[in-house]
Amino acid sequence: MPKAPDEALTPPEDAPEQNTGAAGTRWRRFALVAVPGLAAAAVLGGMTTQGLLAASFAVSGDNFKMSADELVGDGFSQYGDVANSVDGSARPIGLSTVNSAELDNLCMSSLWDLPIGEATLVINAGESTPVEGTNLVIDIEQLQGNAEFSAIEIGRDASTLDKAEGGQGPAGGFGLQSDSITVTDMEMTTWAVTSGSLRLSGLSLVVKPGNHECF
Repeated sequence: MPKAPDEALTPPEDAPEQNTGAAGTRWRRFALVAVPGLAAAAVLGGMTTQGLLAASFAVSGDNFKMSADELVGDGFSQYGDVANSVDGSARPIGLSTVNSAELDNLCMSSLWDLPIGEATLVINAGESTPVEGTNLVIDIEQLQGNAEFSAIEIGRDASTLDKAEGGQGPAGGFGLQSDSITVTDMEMTTWAVTSGSLRLSGLSLVVKPGNHECF
């Protein structure tokens, strides 16, 4: 008897596993950078709105870089947290949440070590029209630039932060927050970015042989 459509789509229990070698690792690194602004934006947005997502997935073994001529955000909070990898390693990060943000001339890059040599995934957007993001959650390793805050509170208990939706940390933890944040000449190294929505105007995505990171 022919299988029903649902049964036909179910793989057999003894189906061979897919190769999870170096190639799979490289594509997972690609997805870490590209997915937040592309295929998974709607899913991430729903989870963030429901308070279920705070960059809590296992990060890859490589950080990546982001730069922008200017970032302007409303509703900002930050506290200390840990980014965990599937290999059991952990890294201290500043978990930063921004309710909404615009970024001019955004660049994102991830440097890969491939069997044929180095290559760089480079994403550019927002050269003429700013990139727009909502419910941004960023695992920041380092940030450089010129920053301006409005109504900033430094040293507030992380569990009481209330200026960014879902931006609360553990009780007793060091936190800071502000009504708004503006960073010019931004250069950031991060382990993960999630976004409720991310509109990348003038998107360009390319993989270049060699080292072509944003900074």
